[in-house]
This record gives sequence, C-alpha cells and structure tokens, in this order.
Amino acid sequence: MQSINPATGEIIHEYAAFTDRQIESSVAKAQKCFLQWKMLPFSERAGFLIKAANILRERKASLAVLMADEMGKLLGDGEAEIEKCAVACEYYARNAEAFLQDEIIKTDARKSFITYQPLGVILAIMPWNFPFWQVIRFAAPNLMAGNVAVLKHASNVCGCALEIESIFRDAGFPEGCFTTLLVSSEAVDSIIAHPYIRGVTLTGSTEAGKSVARKAGECLKKTVLELGGSDAYVVLADADIEKAAVECAKSRLINAGQSCIAAKRFIVLSSVKASFENHFIAYFKTIRAGHPKDNSSGIGPLARLDLRDALHKQVLRSIEKGAKLMLGGETTKEKGAFYPPTILSNVTPGMPAFDEELFGPVAAIIEAKDEEEAFALANSTSFGLGSAIFTSDTSRAENLARTAIDAGQTFVNAFVRSDPRLPFGGTKESGYGRELGSLGIREFVNAKTVYIAK
Repeated sequence: MQSINPATGEIIHEYAAFTDRQIESSVAKAQKCFLQWKMLPFSERAGFLIKAANILRERKASLAVLMADEMGKLLGDGEAEIEKCAVACEYYARNAEAFLQDEIIKTDARKSFITYQPLGVILAIMPWNFPFWQVIRFAAPNLMAGNVAVLKHASNVCGCALEIESIFRDAGFPEGCFTTLLVSSEAVDSIIAHPYIRGVTLTGSTEAGKSVARKAGECLKKTVLELGGSDAYVVLADADIEKAAVECAKSRLINAGQSCIAAKRFIVLSSVKASFENHFIAYFKTIRAGHPKDNSSGIGPLARLDLRDALHKQVLRSIEKGAKLMLGGETTKEKGAFYPPTILSNVTPGMPAFDEELFGPVAAIIEAKDEEEAFALANSTSFGLGSAIFTSDTSRAENLARTAIDAGQTFVNAFVRSDPRLPFGGTKESGYGRELGSLGIREFVNAKTVYIAK
C-alpha cells in the first residue's frame, strides 16, 4: 500500500497491509473495548471527544500538510476541514445525550418507552477526498452513542488514517475504541462477515456501495451508504444571475471538483443561459490549478493520475457526442495529476457529462426551455444526493425544494454543504441512510421498546 504525492508523483510512504491475524486481533480488541465503553455515561464519553477536538485544532497546520501531500488538498482547505472536524466533535459531545434520551410512549402499560442502545463494533469504509471529515463525521456520533469503530480508509491516505487513530488515542480513548485497519478492498468482505461487526457505513462510489450492501445483506448487517452524485443546480429566470453563477462555480470547484455533493450539472433556463455562462466562465478563468502548498493555487491536483485520465476521457466522449468546450479540457505534460477548470455547454442526456459523475473540476451546462423541463432534466439521473435552486422568489422556492427535485438535500440560493446539525445523505443510487444531525446518531443504535405492565 502506497501514499503517492499527486502533485509530484513521488512515493511518500509504503505500508504493509494487515495480516489476517492482525485484523482478527484488532476486531477482538474493539469488541472487548465496546463492552466497557458502552457502560460509560455520556458525560465521560463527551470529555474524551472534547479532548479530540482540542488536539485537532492544535495539529491543524500539520494535518493540512499531510492532506496536501497524500491527496493534493490546498493547505487552506485542509485547515478548514480540520476545524469542521473539531466542530463536529464538540457538537456531538454537547448534544448526543439529548438525541438519545428515552422516549416515553403512552400505552396501557404502567410505563412504556423507547431506549436507544449502542450496537457494538461498526466498520467504516471511507474515501480519500475528505480524509479527516468523512471519518470524524462517522466517528463522533457513533463513539458518543456508545459504539466503537474500526476504519478501512482509502489506500492512498494511509497516513491520514493512522493519524486519526493517533488523535483518538492521544485524547485518552481506551485501546480498541477507534482502530485503523490497513487493509485492501479485497479484505472487506471477510471483515463485514466477522461476528463482532454489527454495522457498516460506506462513503464512496455507487459500485462500491452495491458490493458492500450485497455482503452486508448476506450477513444481515445494518448499512448506511453515502454514494456518488451528479448534483443538479437549477437556475430560474428570476434568479440573481451573477450571484447564482458565482455560487455554482464555487461549488463545482470545491476540493478540485472531487466532492460527492459538488454541483455537477447546471440546468439553466434559455432566457438567462448566455448571461449565466458569461459570469460562470469569468469566475472559472480566475482559478488556476497549481501545487497545493502554493497559496496562489485555486485548486490542487486530482488525487491520482488514473482519476485525472478517466475524467479527461469523459470530457472527450462528451465533446464527441456534441458538447461544446467553453474552457479548459486539456491535460498537461507537467508532473502531477493536474486538470484545468473545464466548462462544457450544450450538454444533453446521453453524454457522460450528463449521465455520469464527473469527479473533478468539470462543469456541465444544460439548457432548459422552461421550468417544467428544467426540473425534469434535474431528476433525469440515477443519482439523488444534493441539489440547489436559484430564484428571487424564496417563498415559492421553499415549496419547490420540498417537491420538485428527488434528492437528499436541496439548497436555495446557496451551494450544498454538509453541516453537523443537519442530516446528510441521498436517494436512488446515491445511497440510503443518514449521517450527521440527530438522525445520524440513531443509525447504528437499537431502538429498543421497553414495556412494564401495570
């Protein structure tokens, strides 16, 4: 297993994959820890999580460098990611007990109620694009719920994975409470099948989600899947076009476009398409792809060369099918997995830019003759993660956000982002279940009914 700097192509570190014996020992320690951890009161668990938040902030600069080296994230973006992790830890430390308090239900019993009890060892299979945030947003609520965690992180961010374990250890969490497993994807099925594993959460591709769901279903293990997206942003005729274009452009370029909830398809009404494109292109032209440690860089490299090459093929195939290249679309001969901010217009169904997830800084502009067609195009996808609507009529937009787009979240006049206070997840091939908020902490608990007769 190798960590390779995507900006230079240099090997940073090589890691030996865990043996079967190491995996077995790690999972057994996690189960042993769970039996004690679940008995601690919320206040004690919260104390450990607050310490973890403090350590995250203390190490913010070095952790940002680690992310820049392993997956190409800009330093400023890396520091912001670590701060968000610290906020999530504090949020669940403060609110977990209230989220999981017993619910009294009036029946003919002397007393009846629902109590939320932890399940046990939860396996997290996480991606490289937000190597700390994706893990912490799973770990913080589950540790507070009384579960313990084992992590199978993406193989190109082993350094981040080990650092997360170190943070929890240094915060005083007992051995086995959070464990990183350095394993390949081939080892996942046997880990899911382990009798101590009680649930599995995965953030990743739709195909990876289907594979995990098949194995977990065979073993009757609960799953939460946050998968790919091809988020539609609908720009209506009455929108503030310049503001909409800037918000849309920012969303498309977050993390060099390597985000499940980054805007990908921009569905714009015919009457405002030309104006939208002018502002959109103008913003894209201000963004330069460069080394993640260079403060003048607007985006860093993609995480791997193979990902860059696959993205470029999607662009070329879309152009072959009739998309119009407005900006970018060329690979560089320089070292590193860099790809320029790219805009495709006249995108229609049947093109990769419409039908597939483009995981990089490539925007697809789609024209709609009216609102009915715009929302039909928005929903004409197998994905359903995030979405946005831009309009000056916010009262009407509220109803449109409820009903017009089939997705896990719809933002109005803003780009989609995750927030510890709000549940996060998708529909259709973007997965099921929710992370974050009060719903996220209840995914891996036993909602147990207690009935006490008169």
